[in-house]
Amino acid sequence: MVFHSRITATGTYIPQRKLTNDDLENMVDTSHEWIVQRTGIYERRIAERDEFTSDLCISAVRNLIFRYNKTIEDVDFIIVCTTTPDFPFPTVSCLIQVHFHIQNAGAIDISAACAGFSYGLIMAHGLIASGLHRKVLVIAGETLSKITDYSDRTTCVLFGDAAGAVLLERDDQFEGFVSHHVGSDGKGGAHIYRTGLANRLGEQMLCNNNCIVQNGREVFRWVMRTIPDSIHQLINKSSQTINDVDWFIPHSANMRLIEPLCEKLEFPLERTLHSLTRFGNTSSSTIPLSLDLGIRNGKILAGNQALLYGFGGGLVHAGVLVRLQLDPLVNEPLPL
Repeated sequence: MVFHSRITATGTYIPQRKLTNDDLENMVDTSHEWIVQRTGIYERRIAERDEFTSDLCISAVRNLIFRYNKTIEDVDFIIVCTTTPDFPFPTVSCLIQVHFHIQNAGAIDISAACAGFSYGLIMAHGLIASGLHRKVLVIAGETLSKITDYSDRTTCVLFGDAAGAVLLERDDQFEGFVSHHVGSDGKGGAHIYRTGLANRLGEQMLCNNNCIVQNGREVFRWVMRTIPDSIHQLINKSSQTINDVDWFIPHSANMRLIEPLCEKLEFPLERTLHSLTRFGNTSSSTIPLSLDLGIRNGKILAGNQALLYGFGGGLVHAGVLVRLQLDPLVNEPLPL
């Protein structure tokens, strides 16, 4: 027997500190106009020196609990999607487990870069559909500012910090998880990576301070030749067409990537949600953040279908088509 799952609640958290394009003008050779034209980003949020990924994730879960009056002590699995954990171990998921006194839950971190949240949802649905679990917390959190090289003008303008959380629960009546697609291409690993053992990828060490290095042009080419076809495969699995999708929520990497992706898919940009303008590229967090923004501003309605598709370092990609039927809000969301 296969069980249904649905997203019942969402929550987000962003740090208070803003890093604007004007601020970056004083740090590297760039300008507000150059950044906006090439990325669509106006500002991003930056964690404090003593604020780490687990802190952001905990705050996102608190936001979920507050808005939907959810009980999470009975969560039976916790999945955290991150490339910037506080420690190699203990995992961020274990730090969340102990913080919220969740007694009987599995806890695991997954590292799938900007596709992490999609991978987390797929894994969570699999746990529920199999009958092994009933209530799974999926959280994506990143403190990319701690691994960003602020002397590299091509990457430092992109990245910010954020966290988003969803609660996925078993539902015997409503089918919230429609279809999915996953893929990987390890040959492209050298196009975006975090330094450390980067010389094993055959690349010269460009940064010796454990930071992000990206060849944006090659990543763009890979996305454009890989993701549209993968999305069509995902849609075909659901026996639907792209026209049946209400909202497209891709990874918020760069507007110069999102716009041609929508054009190639022949999907309207006005029905595409992103979180770039105010929050930048927050890796695994962009999709739950964009989803939550769509809910907050009243765009996403009950019964809508949303296509979530992440792609990034690995190279990896993953997407899910979900039908949204969240539980009623108890408290209005706090402003971001």
